[in-house]
Amino acid sequence: MKKIVSFILALSLLAVCAVSFASCSKDDENVLKMATNAAFPPYEFYEGEKIVGIDAEIAELIAKDLGMTLQIVDTEFDSIITGVTEGKYDFGMAGMTVTEDRLKSVNFSTSYAKGVQVIIVKNDSPITSIDDLSADGATYKIGVQQGTTGDIYASDTPENGGFGEDRVTSFNSGAEAVLALTTGKVDCVIIDNEPAKSYVKTYEGLKILDTEYVEEDYAICVSKDNADLLKKINDSLKKNTENGEIQKIIDKYIKADSAE
Repeated sequence: MKKIVSFILALSLLAVCAVSFASCSKDDENVLKMATNAAFPPYEFYEGEKIVGIDAEIAELIAKDLGMTLQIVDTEFDSIITGVTEGKYDFGMAGMTVTEDRLKSVNFSTSYAKGVQVIIVKNDSPITSIDDLSADGATYKIGVQQGTTGDIYASDTPENGGFGEDRVTSFNSGAEAVLALTTGKVDCVIIDNEPAKSYVKTYEGLKILDTEYVEEDYAICVSKDNADLLKKINDSLKKNTENGEIQKIIDKYIKADSAE
């Protein structure tokens, strides 16, 4: 009798475990996991313990259109594409520009926003334009965020419009690069215009040069093995561009940031 009761209990436990596992699996299938680097305001940044910003809100629109729950994972920018290709994340969204090198590893969505790379210097800096960085004999040290297009462009050879790797120091975040500028470890920082505005407000004695380095389009990276998700993301971007929802999000963050 005891053996029969034990057997029945064992079957009951297995049934509960099976139901729990199925429930968890179902929940996992309904989660859309986004990788970002939450140190890039106003595209992604922390507000308390929550990641907010332009990319976060656009990703929420995409998840809603797909009938899924968005989960945002904060990681180093340089590890986003690797994580997407390995299947750790469904997509990457972090003010990311399409480049030939990145296209070797992932596919990209249609563009949802434009960015401009600018130069941050100290108020009393002798650097007044991009030409000063590329002048004959110039040895100014340039800070960038590792893996970003600012890093890629600046580290390239002078023949290709860069300044050479020996003059560029990369940091894990834009904030670290700007902090290095304030302490004299670098002479300038090349970064996207919108986060540049935030950093200049945070750190006294800095300014953005009235000159653009590079213009670029931001897009979402998706695994080459996930063409279905890429199509759904593009469909969502098209819909929310046409109905004005994406522009509302961009205006909410960029206009408010500029007016302060």
